[in-house]
Amino acid sequence: MFRRRARADRAFREAQRAGQAMLAMYAQQPRPTDPGLVAAAVPATPDAVEFDFLPPDFRAPSRKDVEGFMMRWDSPLVIDGEVRQCPACGAYRNWIIFNLRDDSVWLRCRADHETKETGLDTAWYNRNSGPADRWHPTLEDGLRHLGH
Repeated sequence: MFRRRARADRAFREAQRAGQAMLAMYAQQPRPTDPGLVAAAVPATPDAVEFDFLPPDFRAPSRKDVEGFMMRWDSPLVIDGEVRQCPACGAYRNWIIFNLRDDSVWLRCRADHETKETGLDTAWYNRNSGPADRWHPTLEDGLRHLGH
């Protein structure tokens, strides 16, 4: 039991020494706020390449670039303790929920009836939707992908 604890203490001290050595190494490097480093890091030509985390091909469109988001909601939709039904046909499951650019939320039933849902907002949509898996050029293409 004592040997195990001594080994653990020795390993901890070695890790502390390695951390102290790394901190000492970084303390000797020049700070990035030095004027000489900032001038060297900024390219002098206006045609310089702008560095970014992701290349343009891998970037997802922002909310301003798309008309809205949509997701399937197969189970009954309960809002404030009430099961939401389609006002036209009475359907209460298999919804497509749209979150549009103006932060409004719309419901669409299987029979293609659409109604604006005032009890839901963008925050609710973001909490309950997963990440976007596809980008569709048209509404019909998106509905076909979701099975409607």
